[in-house]
Order: sequence, then C-alpha cells, then structure tokens
Amino acid sequence: MIRELKTLIAVAQEGTFAAAGEKIGLSQAAVSAQMQRLENRLGFALFDRKGRTSRLTRKGQQVLAQAQQLVGLYENLGASPSGGKPDTLINIGAIASVQRSLLPDTLSRFQRQYPACHTRVLPGVTMDLINLVDSGEVVMAAVLRPPFSLQGDLQAVTLMQEPFRLIVPRSVKSNDWAGLLRTHAFVRYDRASFGGRQVDRFLQRMHCSPKDVCEMDELEAIVSLVAKGLGVALVPQTAAYRRWPAGVRAIDLAQHTFHREVVLVHRAERNMSEPARALAGLLRDTASRQHPA
Repeated sequence: MIRELKTLIAVAQEGTFAAAGEKIGLSQAAVSAQMQRLENRLGFALFDRKGRTSRLTRKGQQVLAQAQQLVGLYENLGASPSGGKPDTLINIGAIASVQRSLLPDTLSRFQRQYPACHTRVLPGVTMDLINLVDSGEVVMAAVLRPPFSLQGDLQAVTLMQEPFRLIVPRSVKSNDWAGLLRTHAFVRYDRASFGGRQVDRFLQRMHCSPKDVCEMDELEAIVSLVAKGLGVALVPQTAAYRRWPAGVRAIDLAQHTFHREVVLVHRAERNMSEPARALAGLLRDTASRQHPA
C-alpha cells in the first residue's frame, strides 16, 4: 500500500493524474489504477472526479495527512540512530532463463559497486513483468520482446538474441531437421508464451505439422524430456545452453534460423535512480560479454 500512498501524495501535489504520473514516472492509466485499488481497500472515494482536476474529498484529505505521516515513517525505517541513510532497495523482474544466465554475474558486480543497495528479483512471465514496470512495482524487467508496442514511456533495450535450434536425442544421427519434425514426436514450447508462439509461426511458415506429444513452458523440462527420448523440440539456445546436456544434440536451422530477443524494459533513464541506471548498464554489459555480436 505504500506505493499507492506515495502516488496519492503526488496526485494531491500535482492536481491531476497525468501530472502526477509525469512526476513519478508512471502512465496516467497506472496512476488511475493505483488510486482505484487504494479506494477499494479503504472502502470509500478519495477523489471528487469532476472535470480534469482530481480534488480530494473530505475523507481523502484525512487519508492524505495520514499518508504523509506513514510515508515519512516508512522512508526512515532503515535509518541508523546516527542519522545515516537507509539502504536502497531496487526491485527488478526477470524471466527464468535470465535469472540463470545474466543475473548472477550482474548482481554480484552490482553489489560490489553499491554495497549500500540491495536488490529483489521478482520472477514471472513477460506480460506480467511488463505490467509491473508500468505500475512502478519494479524498476526494470528483463523479458522477451513482445510483439506489440510498449505503452506510455516504457522503452525496451535489446540485451541478446537467442537462436532457436532443433534438439534431438543423442541417439538420433540425422541432421535433416525438416524430416525429423515430420517423423518424430514433438515436445512443444507452450504457445501461451511469446517464444512458443514464435515456434508455432515458424512451423506454419514451413508448412510443418509435427505430432505433439507434450506442451510446456519450462525450457529445462523440455530439454530433459528430449534427453529421455520422448521426442524432438524447437527451443532457444540460451546462455545456459552454450553446451547442451549429454543426452541431447542440437541441429542448426541454417538460413531458416529464427531468434528469441531478450530485452530490458524500463522507463526513461532520467526517471531512474543512479544505482538503478548503473544496474541497467551492468545488465547490458553482461549480456554483451555472454552474447558477443
């Protein structure tokens, strides 16, 4: 609720949801959603919504005064008796493959450079994590590039391009990827995910209709199933799979290769704290070293 109370204070200071959003780095829709959630929790209206301005009701003014006190206490929770500054918390979102590949190196370097900061990593799927950036719950998120334009002032910076490969059990000797897709059972990358939809579009483009035996979102599980001989699969070669497990073999799709693009989503860097900007830079640097152009 602290996040919503901070937004309430910004709206009271700026007079409109749009102006408050511009001040704190949120879209007008995100500010409106936060205020609606706060009103739902409190059980009464905070604003008299007439015209373009957002005027506080009498109860809203009472809540504002309490919010200012609570936020002040919250921001001083980590302060030492000698008046030292509290630690800085940076919330970031990341899909599972990024947590395994980019984050360990990045966060260890960041911690050495900013010992007074600590980070919290929120896992999730791409769409949910983008919404968390838009609502201000996380500062940035390393996700797959969505097939649509980002809302508001969100921007996506490419971290890496991961090529898709056809993986087969080690016992399979053929390199004819098209023939293998026609003749072997297929472990499908979940079509509810952006990467899975890329696989589906590729198969349609190649006029290929493999026999699905299983569909799932977790890449490690897909690789394990192929290693156990259940079938073949089209998966991205992430940093974790620079070397494939002993039980599988990867076949290059040659000129038909398609890629999964991992991006870092955040607001304009001018709206980010100095440690957050540094963390974003370290993520980009780690990605460039793990996936050199």
